[in-house]
Amino acid sequence: MSDARKNLIRILQNAHAGELAAAYAYRGHWKSVRNEKEKEGIKKIEAEEWEHRENVRKWLSELNAQPRKLREAVFWTIGRTLGLTCYVSGWFFPMYFAGRLESQNVQEYVTAAEFAKELGMKDCYEEMMQMSQTEGEHENFFSQTVAKHKLLPITKSVFKWS
Repeated sequence: MSDARKNLIRILQNAHAGELAAAYAYRGHWKSVRNEKEKEGIKKIEAEEWEHRENVRKWLSELNAQPRKLREAVFWTIGRTLGLTCYVSGWFFPMYFAGRLESQNVQEYVTAAEFAKELGMKDCYEEMMQMSQTEGEHENFFSQTVAKHKLLPITKSVFKWS
């Protein structure tokens, strides 16, 4: 198996579990938010995370690979736990860390696209780039949402997400 194929599979396996955690975390997040515009934005993002998970699953299947069951179980737990903590952690931190996470996902899908391109998987390349763009839109939503919060300057200096 080529290194590009192994690397693409590993990224897709990680993304598949990560999208599960994100979707469940966002479900709890939007249920805990009072502002209707924010609630609708997070609902939309949750739906897109489920869509990304389905797309990733399709490409894993195309590569004759499967999600890693233990990682799926761990990330299911993480997502459900984060979704519940949104009710007690306040508004700012779930918004901030969601944006920070989305910024990492942008690069993850670009890297996946590069491996797909190396393997001659044009459709996969294009889909990974589109998913990267969508993750960037998610990051932008959360970034704009927290932009004027009083905790942002100190949080940015500690956790390094602009």
